[in-house]
Amino acid sequence: MKYMKTTTLLFSALLLTAEVYPHALISAPAQDTVTEVAPTQWKGKKVAFLGDSITDPRNNGTKKHYWKYLSEMLGFTPFVYGISGRQWNDIDRQAEKLKQEHGDEVDAIIIFVGTNDFNHAVPLGDWYTYSNQEVQVRGGGMRVMRHRTPDTNDDTLRGRINRAMEYLKTNFPRQQIIVMTPLHRAQARFSQENIQPEESYPNALGLYIDSYVETIKETANVWAVPVIDLNSLSGLYPLNDQHARYFHDAETDRLHPNDEGHLRMAKTLYYQLLTLPSDFK
Repeated sequence: MKYMKTTTLLFSALLLTAEVYPHALISAPAQDTVTEVAPTQWKGKKVAFLGDSITDPRNNGTKKHYWKYLSEMLGFTPFVYGISGRQWNDIDRQAEKLKQEHGDEVDAIIIFVGTNDFNHAVPLGDWYTYSNQEVQVRGGGMRVMRHRTPDTNDDTLRGRINRAMEYLKTNFPRQQIIVMTPLHRAQARFSQENIQPEESYPNALGLYIDSYVETIKETANVWAVPVIDLNSLSGLYPLNDQHARYFHDAETDRLHPNDEGHLRMAKTLYYQLLTLPSDFK
């Protein structure tokens, strides 16, 4: 009994002295409510967002984008360059514009793109091209060895990623660079000329969205950048009718998240970003 009493007192003391972690502050903000900003490594930073329509501030699928929610939760300033319909081959162009307008002042760059590469049936391609080259080896002699070079073929997904990452690594060496995978996608019917079937069907190459998600995840090891797998972590699954609530229109657009969907994305990203440095300056 004496042991149980002592244990109970110790546990009560721990509860009273336990630190309250910053993530306790993000309980479901209303759309127009500015969330209390926690003192994290992201507060006061400048964060750029590159991508497609889900990032594009002109996309009317939502009134408040994930990056806006995040900027309120974490207290950073967002620089947004995403453009509707763009693919990985536009990321280096968006990054060039960021460099021209903000130079080295940006602290982190977040890339969210790839769903349009799938829809337009961009071949996956290869990470490297190979050639035989003579190289000096131990003892001073020369030896012919197989040498690999990043493939920057603009007609393939891996080539596009290589080209974009080469530019980012060269021009933003002290910035945090983060890549995110595409969300799951259900049907979208924007017009008779723009009908996109759900992900249960393959694209014109016979590839499913999974292949594009997995390829983008490979970027982490090829280019030494963190990849946040929103495809799985966000929990957004528009193929299920109960998840239509998170998308712009249950009948015509289960591709673009609505306000509630963007909030869910932001909550997911909040916890992921807390585990990463905001810059390397």
